[in-house]
Amino acid sequence: MLLVTAVTPAIYHKMSGTLASRAQSEGLTTTSRHDERFGASYRPRADVTSSAQAPSIPHSPHTLYTELCRLSDTVVAIGALLFVFALATGDKTAGAFDQYLLARFTLKNLLLASIFAFAWQEIFYLLGLDHSESRMTAKDELARIAIACAAGCVLALGLPNFSSTHSFGVVQVACMWPIAFVLAASSRHAMRHIGRVQRTRSRRRVVIVGSGPRALALYRQLCTGANASCELVGFVDSSTGYMAPELMGRMLAELESLESVLMKYVVDEVLIALPIKSHYAEIQRAIEDCERVGIEAKYLADVFRCSLVGPRFGETSRFPVVSVKVVKDDYRLLFKRLLDLVGATVGLVVLSPLLVLIALAVRVTSPGPVIFGQERYGLRKRRFRMYKFRTMVQNAEALQPALEDRNEAAGPVFKIANDPRITRLGRFLRRTSLDELPQLLNVLKGDMSLVGPRPLPLRDVHHFRDGWLMRRFSVAPGLTCLWQISGRSNLRFDDWIALDLQYIDKWSLGLDLWILLRTIPAVLRGAGAA
Repeated sequence: MLLVTAVTPAIYHKMSGTLASRAQSEGLTTTSRHDERFGASYRPRADVTSSAQAPSIPHSPHTLYTELCRLSDTVVAIGALLFVFALATGDKTAGAFDQYLLARFTLKNLLLASIFAFAWQEIFYLLGLDHSESRMTAKDELARIAIACAAGCVLALGLPNFSSTHSFGVVQVACMWPIAFVLAASSRHAMRHIGRVQRTRSRRRVVIVGSGPRALALYRQLCTGANASCELVGFVDSSTGYMAPELMGRMLAELESLESVLMKYVVDEVLIALPIKSHYAEIQRAIEDCERVGIEAKYLADVFRCSLVGPRFGETSRFPVVSVKVVKDDYRLLFKRLLDLVGATVGLVVLSPLLVLIALAVRVTSPGPVIFGQERYGLRKRRFRMYKFRTMVQNAEALQPALEDRNEAAGPVFKIANDPRITRLGRFLRRTSLDELPQLLNVLKGDMSLVGPRPLPLRDVHHFRDGWLMRRFSVAPGLTCLWQISGRSNLRFDDWIALDLQYIDKWSLGLDLWILLRTIPAVLRGAGAA
C-alpha cells in the first residue's frame, strides 16, 4: 500500500497545476480564448516584444521526461525505505513486514510517506537531476544522485513511526543509502536510453517561418548533426533580402501560402522565427493559419535580455518558446494510450473465435483476400495502412472512378446507398460494423485509437479545399467517434466534421469512455450503417 502513496505526489503535481505554474516561471506560457471563426478554444500568443538575437542553447525544462524522473525517484525512495524496514524487522518477528502492511496503514503513516516522497523529489529537482537535456557529464550526474540520496536518507531519520519497534535508526538509514543510489542511478540510465531511442524514432517534422539569422540558428540547432531532434520540412518567408545558402534550396513558399503548405505536407509543428516588432501582423497571421489547420505553433520567447536569470527549454525545443496548442496535450494521453492497448488486446483475445469465423466466411463467399488494407490519413496527415474484413469485390477500388457520378454524399466524401461492389456478406458485416474489427490491430500498432475521428481515404482528403478541415488530423483517428453514435452515414458531411471538431475541442477520458459505451447499442441497432 505504501507503494501507492509513492505515486501520490507526482499525480498531485499534475492535477493541482504545479506543472503549469512552473512552466510559466520557466519561460513557457499558454492562455486560452474563444474564437468564433473556428468554434473552439485556443491558446494564443503572449504579449512579448522582439529581439534580433539568435537563440542560444541553455538548460532544459519541466517535461514528460521530468515527470517520469520524479515518479521513478518516488518509487525508488519508498522502495528503499520498505526494503530497509523489512531488514530491520524481518528477523525479530515472523511476518512482521506483512503485519505492517496490514495493520500499520494509518492516515498518519500515509501522510508521513507522502511528505517523505515529496521532499525526496524536491531534493533531486534542486540538484538539477530532472533536466533531460542538461550538459552534465555521467560522472557529475552520479555524484549528484549520490548527494541527493544521502540527503533523502537523512530525512528518513525523522520517520520512527515506520517501525512499530522503533528500530529504524541510523544503521538502517546507512543501509538505505547504497540501495537507493543503485536504484536511482539504474532507473535514470534506463530512462535516458529509452528516451534517446524514442527521440531517434519519432523526430518532429517542423516548418520554420522566417529566413533570417534567427531562423538559420534554429535550423542549425534542431535539424543538423547527429543529435538533431527535428526533421525540417522547409522554410516559409516572404523576405526578399539576403538569404543564407543553407536556406536557398529549402524554401517552400511565401508566408501568404503557409496554410496551403500545412495542408500539403506532414507537419508536427510550426516554429516562427520572425522579429516580433517588425513582423507583428505576419506572426499573428501565421498563428491563425496554424489554428485553422490544427497544427501547434511556437514562436521565440527570448525577447528580453536577462543578466541574472535565464529561460528554461523544452526537451524537444532547445530554445525558449511560447506554444500555441490547438489540442489537449498532457499526461492524460498516456492513460488514453493505456486504454487503447488494454482495450485492443482484450478485444482481440475475446473476439478471436468470431474473427476466425468471419475470416472463413469471407474466404468462402467471394474470391479475394480476407483482409482489405487501404491507405488512410492519420495523425497530422501521416499515412498508414488501415485493415478491414473485405466487404467488396476484389477490384472494388479500380471500379470506383466509374461510379463517381453516382456519389450521393455532399462534400468530398464518397458514398452510395446501394453500392454494386459490396458483396452479400459484406452488407451484413457493414451493417453490424464487424468489418471494422481488424482495426484493433491498428490500435495496437499506434496508428489509431479506440476513440477518435474516423480515418479518411486519400481520395476524400485530396478533395478538401478549406484549411480548417485539416484540424481533424490534429488527433489520432479512432475506431469509433461521436458521429458513429449520432447517425453514422445518415449525417451530412458538415455535421460529421462538426462532431469531429467538437470531440477534439471537448476531449476528455470521460468522453472517450462515454463514446465507447454508446457505441455498443449504436452498432446493435445498425442505424445509418452503409
